[in-house]
Amino acid sequence: MQVPGGLSSGSHKTTKGRFKIYIGMSAGVGKTYRMLQEAHALLRSGVNIQIGYVETHGRKETEALVAGLPLVPRRQVFYKGKLLEEMDLNTLLLLTPEWVIVDELAHTNIPGSRHEKRWQDVVELLQAGISVITAVNIQHIESINHHVKAITGVEVTERVPDKMLQLADEVVNIDLTADELITRLKEGKIYEASKVETALRNFFQSEKILQLRELALKEVASQVERKVETEVPRGQQMRHERFLACISTNDEIARKVIRKTARLAAYYHADWQVLYVQTPSESTGRINLALQRHLINNMKLATELGAEVLQVQDTNIAEAIIRTVKERDITTVCIGKPHISLFRIILRTNIFNQLLKTLSSNETDIVILS
Repeated sequence: MQVPGGLSSGSHKTTKGRFKIYIGMSAGVGKTYRMLQEAHALLRSGVNIQIGYVETHGRKETEALVAGLPLVPRRQVFYKGKLLEEMDLNTLLLLTPEWVIVDELAHTNIPGSRHEKRWQDVVELLQAGISVITAVNIQHIESINHHVKAITGVEVTERVPDKMLQLADEVVNIDLTADELITRLKEGKIYEASKVETALRNFFQSEKILQLRELALKEVASQVERKVETEVPRGQQMRHERFLACISTNDEIARKVIRKTARLAAYYHADWQVLYVQTPSESTGRINLALQRHLINNMKLATELGAEVLQVQDTNIAEAIIRTVKERDITTVCIGKPHISLFRIILRTNIFNQLLKTLSSNETDIVILS
């Protein structure tokens, strides 16, 4: 039976449970709300679903959605004189529901729990054949932590390893504009009134939210791209833009090609490489030291602008470019404006003509940058 959100139900468990992650740029975008909406849809479809752990943060809209859903009582633990609550992993494993809702994926469990982190609880549920729907904020993803610190000035200590995103069958972004999120905050829909002003002065500033939103969108886009690469036949996949900037030891032209290709790659959100083909006439010991210094500086510039720098040795520059285009699945080759008429080059140089024909047959564009 097919159910909302692309999830399927049935009486037979797979070896590993299915895994769906709702991700957002911050608290208050509606991740928990969406999970609970999906839980109700699954329940109406006759799916055996349990609420393993949900954190409503006192939000009335979210609390209202918990009503009517099967809920496994939390495990209560005394720690340092305080009564604390955790998800009851053992009971969930004994009940073996088809689906479990597990909120706050980055949460650190109470010392003495079976696992240190909640994401480890989720892994055990999945290994037991139980499917899980969970939620996490972008700032808790391990590899993005340093970006978040640069944006917000805060180092997030509770983090989730990137492998959890790679384990997911689906990663769904819950998105709001910065203005919508700030409005929700001011209306008391995220934090209680006493915390609103502090939040507005710190985390909930438009420029910070916008950058975190960009991180979330990029992360989900990369997950979708990986899913396409593994699940869609290669012949049916949409080809992604990949730029190749071809440079020589001509310092001025090389810098222009690098900078303009960097702008093109940024516009298309594409990967790009810089290729320098070293011919025998420019081998070490023969190349002018000034040219060598300029070349090194240009390669450094390319790296700083986000390119992967490729340096190959070949007697034929055009053949080296063709080989790189095929190996790297390049969509656009960028070169500097020739000193003489391009048509004269084509007429006089068979290998350049071969380059154009090969790129055309490979559906690769060539851009002459002035």
